[in-house]
Amino acid sequence: MIEVLQRETLPLGGFAGLKEHRLVMNPKLFGPQAGSGTWDGIGNLVYLADARFDPKGETHMHHHEEIDVISVMVEGQIEHQGTLGAGEILKAGDVQVQRAGGDGFSHNEINPNNTRNRMIQIWILPEHKGETAEYRLYKTQPNQVTRVYGGEDDQDDTLASHTTIEIVSLSASQVFILKRPFLAYLTIGEGTDNTLNFEEGDLIRGDQIYFKATSDVTMIVMQAETS
Repeated sequence: MIEVLQRETLPLGGFAGLKEHRLVMNPKLFGPQAGSGTWDGIGNLVYLADARFDPKGETHMHHHEEIDVISVMVEGQIEHQGTLGAGEILKAGDVQVQRAGGDGFSHNEINPNNTRNRMIQIWILPEHKGETAEYRLYKTQPNQVTRVYGGEDDQDDTLASHTTIEIVSLSASQVFILKRPFLAYLTIGEGTDNTLNFEEGDLIRGDQIYFKATSDVTMIVMQAETS
């Protein structure tokens, strides 16, 4: 069975210089503040928001501890300031990964332009407390699947976790198949699975999917690997 949560059915919130739809707010992190209608996530993934920064908008400097923060740029640019990776400029297609660990980090994300931008932010709880703070930056490519988070401890391509995130880029008519439980957020484009139609802003979950792109597509695929 496939379920779909449509972004536009949720209230528009936000803070500082951005507006956002929050699609995942897990009660084990947010408690009673978890938004009505939001989903719990998958694995250790506890938060997903689709945000648009105002022109010259920013989050202002703030602090995180014991959380992994993944930022996926969809449109425009972000100027990153903070204790990790300060000075990086994120462009559409870039993915920033920050692990707070026990050290923690502070950051401010700034829209340097006079037009609105768009960024997806995801939070994942760490599997081990007290890890060292780390910063990674990935550049995704068209028509490729790029893992940006998660994997075994014995590799260094991504931060280790049993919760994984992949950025899937497809051209029209290309097919992407998943055969185990997943969450997928369609950030760009449209697609189908037999009789189901999906569009930008849909959060999809199920045990398997045969996704066929009907336009150029970018989607964030999130899964929980078994140990």
